[in-house]
Amino acid sequence: MNRTKLKVSAAAVLAITASLAFAQKVESPVPIGVAVAQTSNTALLGQEQVIGARFAEKFLNARGGINGTPFKLVFQDAAGDENSAINAFQNLITKENVVGIVGPTLSQQAFAADPIADRAKVPVLGPSNTAKGVPQIGNYIARVSAPVAVVAPNAIRTALRLDPKIKKVAVLYAQNDAFSVSETGTFQETVKAQGLTVSTLQKFQTTDTDFTTQVTAVLNADVDLAIVSGLAADGGNLVKQLRQLGYKGLIIGGNGLNTSNMFPVCQKLCDGVIIAQAYSPSQPSAANQVFVKEYRAQYKKDPPQFAAQAYAGVQVFVEALRAVDRKKKIGTWDLGDLRVELNKQILAGKYNTPLGLISFDKEGEVVQKDFYVAQIKMKDAKTGSFVFLK
Repeated sequence: MNRTKLKVSAAAVLAITASLAFAQKVESPVPIGVAVAQTSNTALLGQEQVIGARFAEKFLNARGGINGTPFKLVFQDAAGDENSAINAFQNLITKENVVGIVGPTLSQQAFAADPIADRAKVPVLGPSNTAKGVPQIGNYIARVSAPVAVVAPNAIRTALRLDPKIKKVAVLYAQNDAFSVSETGTFQETVKAQGLTVSTLQKFQTTDTDFTTQVTAVLNADVDLAIVSGLAADGGNLVKQLRQLGYKGLIIGGNGLNTSNMFPVCQKLCDGVIIAQAYSPSQPSAANQVFVKEYRAQYKKDPPQFAAQAYAGVQVFVEALRAVDRKKKIGTWDLGDLRVELNKQILAGKYNTPLGLISFDKEGEVVQKDFYVAQIKMKDAKTGSFVFLK
């Protein structure tokens, strides 16, 4: 007897499994997925996101969770590559039966993993995906991280205020990272709009450790400002080597350098780096004041942007779930139906978060009012802080 062998792709299996979710009731505690980088170089950012998410879990559950129903965060390590993010998303959707996902850490990963969630109709909130085009991936994709096109230009304007004589600029970026490519495009457009000249454009990889070639080009171009778009490890090393080899001008770091975990990388040579931010500990919202108080009590320092954004991502999910629960108790929903309704509620709501009051447009782009620029001030080789500039 002949038998026909059926080959089913991973995407097809995921679609079939996701469709079965419509027959599943929502678990209690309600599972919310968090897929961020816990290993790899990207963990310098992801570690802060884990902390922020955990703070939200503890604080919001202590205040009733979802109208009396607790929720739990289910973590998956998305590391720093696309395959790890894809696997993390698949596990959360098909094995952990989460109602939604906060993640991944990198925009590069979002372009690979978010379509999987979108096809399965699982809402995603990007906590740090700032590249152009992320919310447009699908109807179930939104982000609490303001796009780089909005945030990055503030750093250049601040640098010009600190040194009005700036004319020549060096731009350096990680060519293998979607976020860095997107960010450097914004930086270059802003440089030209301000009447400045890009005297040298240098590329590198996020895995690089030796930047002698790039730094030599910067020094030979005799620039007044260097702009670095990369991640904390490679970007921190690049800043360090710029200073070690004699560059004296101002340095702007992109959002990937927006973490105190960079301090051990470039140490005292981090001092003076300018970074635009979508968060400040001085943000006056009630949610932020609670967050800052708790964070300072535990870590003896101000909370960073990546922790605040992860906190906001969890908070948005919980507040949207509360609104859905008021219409129909969470425990009576089929999982698939809840995911669809939750996505609608996320886009319809307004949320008073550590980032301030935020909402979303119809494509899932965050609507946020307040932005900031900080400059790194190092106390010694290990400790420093982001000093916010007016």
